[in-house]
Amino acid sequence: MEIHEYAHHDALGLAELIRSGAVSVKEVELAAREALAEADAAVNGLVGPLFDEPLWHADGGPFAGVPFLLKDHGPVAAGVPFTIGSRALKGAVAQRDTELMTRFRMAGLSTLGVTTVPEMAISFATESARYGRTRNPWDLTRGVGGSSGGAAALVASGAVPMAHGGDGAGSLRVPAACCGLVGLKPSRARVSCGPDSGEPGLGMTYEFALTRTVRDAAHLLDAVQGPAPGDKYVAPPPRGPYADEIGRDPGTLRVAVTTTAWSGVPVDPEVAAAAVRTARVLESAGHHVTEASPEVDSGAMTRSLVAGLAHIGSLYLVAPRQPDPAEMEAVSRLVLDLGRAYRLVEMTAAADAMNHVTRSVGRFFTEYDLLVTPVLSRSPAPHGTLDYDNPEHTVTSWVETLFAYAPFTALFNVSGQPAVSLPLGHGADGLPIGVQLVAPYGREDLLFQVAAWLEREMPWRDRRPPVHVGGH
Repeated sequence: MEIHEYAHHDALGLAELIRSGAVSVKEVELAAREALAEADAAVNGLVGPLFDEPLWHADGGPFAGVPFLLKDHGPVAAGVPFTIGSRALKGAVAQRDTELMTRFRMAGLSTLGVTTVPEMAISFATESARYGRTRNPWDLTRGVGGSSGGAAALVASGAVPMAHGGDGAGSLRVPAACCGLVGLKPSRARVSCGPDSGEPGLGMTYEFALTRTVRDAAHLLDAVQGPAPGDKYVAPPPRGPYADEIGRDPGTLRVAVTTTAWSGVPVDPEVAAAAVRTARVLESAGHHVTEASPEVDSGAMTRSLVAGLAHIGSLYLVAPRQPDPAEMEAVSRLVLDLGRAYRLVEMTAAADAMNHVTRSVGRFFTEYDLLVTPVLSRSPAPHGTLDYDNPEHTVTSWVETLFAYAPFTALFNVSGQPAVSLPLGHGADGLPIGVQLVAPYGREDLLFQVAAWLEREMPWRDRRPPVHVGGH
């Protein structure tokens, strides 16, 4: 299989070629290895060499034999080392599969390696002291977002059709916006985070993947969604396969659109225009579009995210291997200190703030079926813009820095609604612009209906970055 042919297909396309006998699993794997070597040399998206052999996966499943990558954000797959982007974690190896990894295997995904993240996975810039800068295939001087940055860079450059990611404040949607991809954050509890965690990030952390097409996201969610034994929360079951929502008419929707950041930071007019243009396209299809926004207490949002960071810091402090703060970057050291010092009364106040945010957003979605917003406040930032190793930061100032760059994403980590970034805009600088769609809790079906329609009306599949293994 030629590398340009391999890079042309999405995950379902490759799976169909394999099922039909047009290519073998081994041919696809060899093409993927060549593509990954070429792309990684340009974008620096892998934490180390590829596995000698793909991780075990089922021969069946919707993605049987399709190349895949894992995110280096913690123990995911049995026997696979992890560093979470840090020099301080040495020799850590996952002892067992997460529930999600088990489902990736049963879906047939052929895992070949691990992708880069910022240290502790708490930055929107994948630029760690351990692995260096992961570069954007649209412009190598720009960042890829974070924390699922290596995954985004390698999917966007054609090296793999999709890759594992997580989202604690926008860590799937921000890289998707930076790199021109589909980044879905499912509803809270839609995808199990077990068995080692019941409420990751105080319920604000979600796991899924980055894809290039809406249909890949729908079929993958079908393969991995649903509760596992012992899960603390259970999302409402879907009415049927998400794959069946592709092409289904959503009916006439009440659509809200806002380009005003809840934190008050300015939004670049070109970025705002992409969201407004998307809303107008929906209006032209007969949907009722109104300029409206949830009422958001930005102070409560900040307290919620600071509590989430305190929880992350505390997890490091109770880990079997204690990290050496001297080998960590500045904000990581602050987060460790926060984990030590955070008091129960502060956590109680943060829980109250989270409840306040969740109730407000929930009320909003009793009046509207869909919300359209930007993802970022600007084009993908040049390297070094978000300086994680800046000793002048406090934890609060770091959270505010993240909100300034991506002011529209973290709200829905707190409140739990499904949200997706779609590459529906392109700037004068040639860089992609992500537009976020948000649906009521449990309504991924609606997101897939609308996202698939927009993919047909405002297609992006043929747009390729200058760094692409299949040729520009």
